[in-house]
Order: sequence, then structure tokens, then C-alpha cells
Amino acid sequence: MSSGRTRVDAGAPYPLGATWDGKGVNFALFSAHAERVQLCIFDRAGHREIDRVDLPEYTHEVWHGYVADARPGLLYGYRVHGPYEPRAGHRFNPHKLLVDPYAKALFGKLAWSDAHYGYRVGGKQADLSLDRRDNARGMPKCIVIDPAYTWGRDRRPATPWSETIIYELHVRGFTMQREDIPAGLRGSFAALGQPAVTRHLRQLGVTAVELLPIHAFVDERVLVERNLVNFWGYNSLAYFAPMPRYLSSGDIGEFKAMVRNLHDAGIEVILDVVYNHTAEGNHLGPTLSFRGIDNRSYYRLVPGDERHYEDFTGCGNALRLHHPRVLQLVTDSLRYWAEEMHVDGFRFDLATTLAREENGAFDRHSGFLDVLRQDPVLSRVKLIAEPWDLGPEGYRLGGFPPDWGEWNDKFRDTARRFWKGDGGLIRELAGRISASQGIFGHAGRRPWSSVNFVTAHDGFTLRDLVSYERKHNQANGEGNRDGSDNNNSFNCGVEGPTEDAGVLALRARQQRNLLATLLLAHGTPMLLAGDELGNSQQGNNNAYCQDNAIGWIDWSSAEARNGKLLAFVAHLIALRRSHSALRRNRFLTGSLAANNGALKDVTWLVPDGREKTEADWNYPDARSLCFLLAGSTSGDIAASDDPLLVVLNAHFEPMVYRVPDVPEVADWACLLDTAIADGRGKQPPLPAGGKIKVEPRTVVVLRGRRGAGYLPAPP
Repeated sequence: MSSGRTRVDAGAPYPLGATWDGKGVNFALFSAHAERVQLCIFDRAGHREIDRVDLPEYTHEVWHGYVADARPGLLYGYRVHGPYEPRAGHRFNPHKLLVDPYAKALFGKLAWSDAHYGYRVGGKQADLSLDRRDNARGMPKCIVIDPAYTWGRDRRPATPWSETIIYELHVRGFTMQREDIPAGLRGSFAALGQPAVTRHLRQLGVTAVELLPIHAFVDERVLVERNLVNFWGYNSLAYFAPMPRYLSSGDIGEFKAMVRNLHDAGIEVILDVVYNHTAEGNHLGPTLSFRGIDNRSYYRLVPGDERHYEDFTGCGNALRLHHPRVLQLVTDSLRYWAEEMHVDGFRFDLATTLAREENGAFDRHSGFLDVLRQDPVLSRVKLIAEPWDLGPEGYRLGGFPPDWGEWNDKFRDTARRFWKGDGGLIRELAGRISASQGIFGHAGRRPWSSVNFVTAHDGFTLRDLVSYERKHNQANGEGNRDGSDNNNSFNCGVEGPTEDAGVLALRARQQRNLLATLLLAHGTPMLLAGDELGNSQQGNNNAYCQDNAIGWIDWSSAEARNGKLLAFVAHLIALRRSHSALRRNRFLTGSLAANNGALKDVTWLVPDGREKTEADWNYPDARSLCFLLAGSTSGDIAASDDPLLVVLNAHFEPMVYRVPDVPEVADWACLLDTAIADGRGKQPPLPAGGKIKVEPRTVVVLRGRRGAGYLPAPP
């Protein structure tokens, strides 16, 4: 089909994608192995293909053409001709409409049918056959956009890493049940920019939101057939386009307005991005974009068996980032979100895959990591790795470059086990509280490199962590086989909901203990949205497909209404921000601290007040940890430099601790006591050498108050 109505001139091979210049639109598509590329233009409803024309030029493996009378709003896609030879790695099929990898917006959603597969589904030859059905009607269409937006005086908060507190949230799940947001906006980017949301974030004290994937993604067919969807979004289709279901207005300017409003509130925006694989799956997956444009270039194929895909992700395929054009796609996408959309950083899903070179091995100096390190834009935003994948030697915690933060699952597991009541963990817990120096203390890295968390989207919520010992994922339709069985959870005596007052009280305290451990530790803390409200997923630890009350935050729960846990978290964050001892920019060494006379930066203590010996560290039944932190005025003159005494008691009985006698300290005031609902300690000040009783399963923080006339030592 080629009507000839649309005139296409030569255009230019750069930039890739559809670019409106005020007069017309330049179309450019990379494909090293295609023989012909057709631009398909659709009516405004996206139902009818009204024209199909060849891109006339081919330069540097880029097909390109310029349409002089095209305007923003035009709907388009591509059909790409070439060999269909799966055993040679080629899967061209011009009967399939394809999404432009550089599309900035999508219209409509994928309507599943067998027509979306390049081969005849159910045929004896499987993917070696060719399917000639046209899939265009059920495909989302690409939209030519006008990128103009008035940012006004938008200023990035540029929060230093050492001051950062991350809040991981799901765009849709966060606001679907907020009654103070207009119903038509709930679940959208517009909702996240509402004053009710920014007030909550400011009240809490977090400095950044980390949004679960917002790149346009696909609901897997198997989920749709179970009347479910891909809720989390780790199934990317278009790396430049925001997910249409998050746009209440249908206009990408809505995302920019959200960013601007969050910036106005002092909140950074970090995107969780999925460049390790795409929605096209394995060799039996659909042909939606990359596979039909140039399968051999975009994907890692098994050497010697190019019909199949290398899969380090568990999702069927892996992008070939060691190919220069695929690397360009990823970096162009990152730069677009950083420059055009004003985001402040990225968290990379299964980041180990991105740094695997052609031989499949992880390389700390891979092309991907080196490009980001030298890029004048991307080297200045926050970069966070999920430092593992499912491939050989995929666990790389501590192995990323020094300017990266990394999700530290060892912190999560150690904190959970300690408060569950496991013994023999105090040495390991001390290391985790000290920002895991044994893992990150090299190459000039700082404590903030360790992104600490006790809960995240993947796993139990905080409330469920103390309410369930087994996962309850039946709603996912997979026979409760999905989700991790290694949760290190403790139900406090009853599995799931209960009216037992004693169990409920212990659960509330355990939540406070875990939050206190997180926010008192060195490193970058990350909170899961809703944990401050006691949000539950009914024991589901893999709510990836639950776009419903299971996956949405419950703002009407009893804990959310009484606000005590929210007040506790806000108090904790304020305490962290007010005391430099809790967020030093150097690793703790146990040596004399600058600006604090005779105090070490950290002193590990036993209950009678003396410093721990090697025998004390090795005591197998120890379930408490006590340490003295020296404050510092270095780099933060607004924060208190008073020393802090921290006690974490996971024993089942009270513990009595002697308060140390510290030079210049007149007495010790209680700043935090997790035995109290709001955490604000009510004990009278203790004199040096006095004793404090710490209740079972409780965290206490004491502040050493300086005597009159005290002046810190000069630097």
C-alpha cells in the first residue's frame, strides 16, 4: 500500500525518531539489516492506515525521510522489510506494525491477538514459520509531539547524596485511594503533583521520590487472559514515552508539570528504568518493535544458535548494549528524561545485565558504565544500581563505579533477621549500620553508596513483614508459587489479621524498630511508600499484577487515620537531619573524630559501658547492639554536633545499659524510644555514668548535651 499522497523528502539521519522542526517532521530509524522501511500514517482514531510511504534515504545504517506537511499529533508506525530467517537472527515481517524505539508518546494500547506474533502461533514449525496477518488495528500508535513547555523558574533541588532520603512509590497505586484528589486525576502524574501529595511528602521529610517504571510498557498476554495487568511496569516497550495510563490528560506536559510541582516542594524525581530487557520476550514472543526492526542488532543472541536469546533477566531476552546503536538508544533516552523532562536520577533494574560485555561477563568498565561516567549530563544526576541479575556471577553488590549508589539487600536481610530474633548477628549488623564499609569502602566511595532499605516494592510491605511468615499470593493466579520464600519475616505470634492487643502492640513496635534501624544507619535510606501508614498487601509479597486494593495504598486504614506511625517516621527523619552524627560523609573507622576532642567517630559498647572486645563481638546469643557516635560540625554547621548513644535491643527481655561518661557532656536526654508510639522519649535526663532500662525489642537514642561554655575543637 502506497498512495503517494504523502510527499517524503530525503531528510536527515539525525536525530533518531520523529522530530518536528516547526515546519515538518523528520523521521529517522536505525536498522542495519533492513532492506526497506515504510512509514505508516493513521487517522486520528488510530484505527485506519491512511498512507504508507517508503523512507527514501539510508545513511550510516539509518533510514530517514522528511514530511513537510506533518504536524504534532500525527499517528504513525513502521513496517520494516528484510529476511525472515530466525536461525540467522533475522525476524523481519512487514505485515507487523512496529513502534518507533524513539517514540515520545503512544496512542492506544495493545489489544492482544495471534496477529502480533511474527510466526504462526500453534504451527508445527513454531517461530520458523511466517505469519502474514496485519496486526495494525491492535497496536498502539506513535505520536509526533511538540516538545515545547514553559518550565518557568523550575530549579532542581540538587540534594547532596549525604542528605538524600528516598521514597519509592508507584504512580498509580499511590493515589488511587486518596479521596482528597479529584477522582479523574487519581492514579496519574497529575495526581502526584497535587498539593495534598506534596504536603504529605514534606510532612514526612523525604527528599526524593523514586517512581516505579513509567516508560510505556505492555501488559503480558498471560496476565490479560487472567484478567490481570502488569501493575509494576517492568516490561518496557518505548523508552522515551511515558505510560499512557498515567496521563489523565493524554498530554506528556502532565509529566513535566508533576516534576515542576515536586521540585517546588524540594523533592527530587528518580525514575526506575528497565533497559535490561524488553516486552518482546523470548523467541516465541510477539513482534512489537525492536525484534521486527533489527532483531540481530538490538538483542543478545546465543552464539552459534541465533534463533534463541541470551537471557540474564528471566524475562526472555536481553538488550545488546555492547552494540553502539543500542547503547546510543539507552543513553539518548536517559539524556532525554534528564534534560527534556528534568528528572534528577535513575535507578537501573537488573543493572548487572547492562554492564555485561560481548563475552557475557560483567565489566566494571563496560561501555555502558564508561559512557555514563563521562557524559556531561548523565554523570551529574543520581545513578542507582540494582546490582544483580540472574546470569552467571550476576550478584555484583559493591562492584559498580564510585559515583553510583547501589541497593544493599544485605542491609535488608540483616536488619530483618536481627529484629526477628536471630542471634549472632551483632558484628554483621554493626557493619550494615556503618554503611557496609567492607563492601563499599574502596575507590573513594562514600557511605551514601549503600542505598539501605528494609522493604521495597518487591516483597512484603513493612506491616506485612511483621504480620505474615508465609507469602499469600493466591490472587496472582500462579498457585502461590511466585514471589520469594526467603522473607525473614516474623508474624509476632499470629498469621495475618488479628484482634489480639498484645500481638498488635508488638507488631507496631517492630515496625518502629525496623524504621529506626534504617534511618539511624549510615548510608542512603529508602522508604517504601505506605509503610508510614501501616499499609498492607494482605500478605502478597509479589503484587506485580495487582492493580487493585492489594497493590494500592490504603489511606483509610486505622493506622493511616490515627497518624501515629506517620508522626514517628517524621520524627525519625527530623532527628536524622538534625544530627550530623547520623549521616557522616565519611565511613566510620573507630578512630578519633575531627572536631570532637577525645571521642572516636564510633565506639561500640557493652551494657556495662566498656568498649567491646573480640570476645564480646563473638558472643553467639547477643541480640543487642550499643554504640556511641561522635557528632561533627564538618560540612554542616546547621546540625547538632552532640554525641549520640544508640541502643538496639532485640532481646525478649529488658536490658540495662550504663550511660558513658563523656568529656564535656553534662547529661543525656532521650531523643527516641520505640516503646512509645510516637517515638519521643519521656525519660528524664540521665547523668553521666547513670543507667537506663531499655525495654524488650526496643530502640533508644540518647543525646549527650554539652555543658555551659563548651566550644568544639577547631578543625
